[in-house]
Amino acid sequence: MKKKVLIIGYGSIGRRHANLLRKIKKIGKIYILSNQNFTNFVKVKNFNHAKKVNPDYILICSRTSEHYSHLLAIEKNFKNKVILIEKPLFEKSKKLKIKKNKVFVGYNLRFNPVINYIKKYIKNKEILSIKAICQSHLPSWRKNINYQESNSARKKYGGGALLELSHEIDYIQWILSGNLNLNFASLRRISNLKIDTEDDVSIFGKIRKTDIFINLNFHSLEAQRIIIIIGKNFKIRADLIKNKIQIFFNNKELIKKFNYDINQSYLTQHMSILENDQKQLCNYAQGLRLMILIDKIRSFKIYEKK
Repeated sequence: MKKKVLIIGYGSIGRRHANLLRKIKKIGKIYILSNQNFTNFVKVKNFNHAKKVNPDYILICSRTSEHYSHLLAIEKNFKNKVILIEKPLFEKSKKLKIKKNKVFVGYNLRFNPVINYIKKYIKNKEILSIKAICQSHLPSWRKNINYQESNSARKKYGGGALLELSHEIDYIQWILSGNLNLNFASLRRISNLKIDTEDDVSIFGKIRKTDIFINLNFHSLEAQRIIIIIGKNFKIRADLIKNKIQIFFNNKELIKKFNYDINQSYLTQHMSILENDQKQLCNYAQGLRLMILIDKIRSFKIYEKK
């Protein structure tokens, strides 16, 4: 029997998920709970209406600041449902016990073939340091949308570079199978972007004996997403935009390239959830721990350009 899907929120990520889910054979009707207008899916007015629909799979794609209230409403109104909540889990760490449903967080870069190759390659190897950089230009993110009006630019909606670009924190912890111990963080608003959030974050810490440095910013005119790993007797440089890995060892260079589109990671994530294959998924407990870490990072004062 095909699965019924309920998507809460129909912004850019909600639309992406809705259109991708239509490609999966296991998916039947797709219902949308949103005030926005659309024609290709079935509109749901409220949670009472959603209960009558009785969906099998629920996606929370609303503003980050609304994730908690929507997840709470689902936990009160449904049981034995599978839920995917878009990253980040909340705008800050919150205590909400999930007893009746199963929740996953949408850190889909765990399904990127570059990340997966790195995780397998470094297993059981000594890793000295990892540097990850994710930089882009917020005004270029969404066509036909004024960036100043986007959720990403507004603190009250859960915006800012730290939350929006938190994939890097998640996948580094995942490939090393450990939790980041924070040493220091720098949160800055240094560009001319008209936003009320930080636009640049630097994070310094350790996972066991491995030094970690992460820079997240959305004020750069050059889009870049790279990982540099220094291991004992080898080095890895990976480019997540070009889908390319370079491995240097014994005066040799190994180059791996992947034919990959970002939508594949979303589709594979959905299939893993639908097939109950949890080994790559970010579960609710991991999502909560990441929010606690984000709160610690945020405890460092934001520096503003004068």
